[in-house]
Amino acid sequence: MEYEVTIGLEIHSELKTDTKLFCGCRNDFGGEPNTRCCPVCLGLPGTLPVLNKKALELAIRAGLAMNCKISEFSKFDRKNYFYPDMPKAYQVTQYNLPICYDGYVDIETDNGIKRIGIERIHLEEDAGKLVHDAYADGSLIDYNRCGVPLIEIVTRPEINSAEEAKALFETIKSILEYTDVSDCKMQEGSLRADVNISVRPRGQEKLGVRTEIKNLNSIRAVYRAAQGEARRQIEVLSEGGIVCQETRRWDDKKGESMAMRNKEESMDYRYFPEPDLLPVIVDRDWIDSIRKSLPELPRARRDRYVNELGIPEYDAALITMNRKLADLFDRAAAVCGKPKLASNFIMTDIMRRINDQGEGILASSLNGDNLGEVLLFLDQGKITHASAAKVIDVIIETGEKPDNIIERLELWVQRDENLVNEIVKSVLEANRQALEDYLAGKEKAFGFLMGQVMSRLKGKGDPAQVRETLLREINKG
Repeated sequence: MEYEVTIGLEIHSELKTDTKLFCGCRNDFGGEPNTRCCPVCLGLPGTLPVLNKKALELAIRAGLAMNCKISEFSKFDRKNYFYPDMPKAYQVTQYNLPICYDGYVDIETDNGIKRIGIERIHLEEDAGKLVHDAYADGSLIDYNRCGVPLIEIVTRPEINSAEEAKALFETIKSILEYTDVSDCKMQEGSLRADVNISVRPRGQEKLGVRTEIKNLNSIRAVYRAAQGEARRQIEVLSEGGIVCQETRRWDDKKGESMAMRNKEESMDYRYFPEPDLLPVIVDRDWIDSIRKSLPELPRARRDRYVNELGIPEYDAALITMNRKLADLFDRAAAVCGKPKLASNFIMTDIMRRINDQGEGILASSLNGDNLGEVLLFLDQGKITHASAAKVIDVIIETGEKPDNIIERLELWVQRDENLVNEIVKSVLEANRQALEDYLAGKEKAFGFLMGQVMSRLKGKGDPAQVRETLLREINKG
C-alpha cells in the first residue's frame, strides 16, 4: 500500500534584541550560568513584566516578510506546565490571538514552486537550559536563557516530504537572516524546529495520527528526522500496528527517534489570558512603516540576479540563500564590473572555503571591496586564477590589501617575452617525447607541455601568451 506523508513545522527563532522580552536583562548567548537573570525572568513573587517593543517590531517584520496578516489587537497568555527550566511554572506566550497569522512561503520543489501556508507567528519567552552533570549524576539549571524573546512560526500541514521540509526550513532561515530578525545561529540554539509528522494511505481524506519530534537544531536533523519518522510510521502501519500520538526525541547519530511522552493537547496547558500584561494594540501606520523598511528578500534578489545580471538559476539560488554571501557578491560584482566572474569565483573558490572552514570566513576580513579588487586584477590578466585564490587566503587570514599581497608575494603575471621564449624552448628540448606525441595527434601532450612551462614560471605566466609561444615554437620545428 502506498502512503502519503504530511508534515508541519513549528520553528522557534530567538530575536535579535538587546534585552529580554519582559525585563532589562541582556539578551546575549553564553555567559556564566545564572548571571543574566533578574527577579522578573526568574518569576519571583511581586514582579511585573514589561513588553519589549523591539521584539514586537521584529515579530511583525517576520510576519510581513512571510506574507502574514498582522493583528492590530493581540494579547499574551499563560501556558501552564511544570518543568525545572521554567521557574514560574508557566510560559508567557500567545494562544488564540497571535500577532501574525494566515501567511505563506514559497519553496522550490522538483515539480516547481510550492506554496506552504503559515498558520501563525506568535511571540513568547524562552525557557532556561538544563545542563546534565555526568559526575554528580544529575542536572543543573542555567536560567540565563529564561525570558529571551522568541517567535514561533507554525506552518500548515502542507509539506509532503522530508525534501520539502528541508527546503521550507532553509527558506524561512534565509528570510529571518535577511530581515535581521534573528542571527539564526543554530549551534547556539537561536533557531530550532519541532517536526510534526503523520502518515495515511494514499487517497484517504483523514490525516493519520501525528507524532512530534522536538528541538531539532540543524537543517540536516530536520531532514533526517522527517525522513526517519515517516519511514518508522509506514513500517508500523504496514505491519498492522497503530501509531501512537506522542512526543519523540531524535538521535541523529543513530538515525532514529525514541518516545519521550504522550503528546499534550492544548487543554493540558490550561491557557488563560496573562493578567500582568495589557493587550497589544498596534497602529496601522507603524505596520506600514515596518513594511517599507523591509529589505530585498531572497526570492526577489535571486530573480534580479537571473533576469538582470544573467546569473544561472542554480548559482543565484545558492548565493541568495545566505544574506552575507549575497552581500559579498553584490559588492564584488559592482567593484569588478563582471557579475558572472564574481558569481563563478564565489561558486567555486569561496564556496569551497566555506565548506572547508565554515561560514566564519564571511565574517572575516574578506569583503566585497577586496574580493572585487582581486577579481578586477584577474579579469585584467594581471594575476592568474591560482594567484587570485592565494590572495584570498591571505586576505581572510590577515586583512592585508590585495595589491600589497600581490607585490609582496610577487604574484603579478610574468610577461617578459625573452624569459617566456627561453623557458618554452628549454621545455620542448627536455620533453621530446611529449612533443612527438602532440605532433602525432595526442592533444593531452600539449596540456602537459603547457603545465611544464607554467610550472617553471611559478604559476605566474600568462596562459594565453604561453600557449601562443608554445604553438609558434612547435610550428617552427
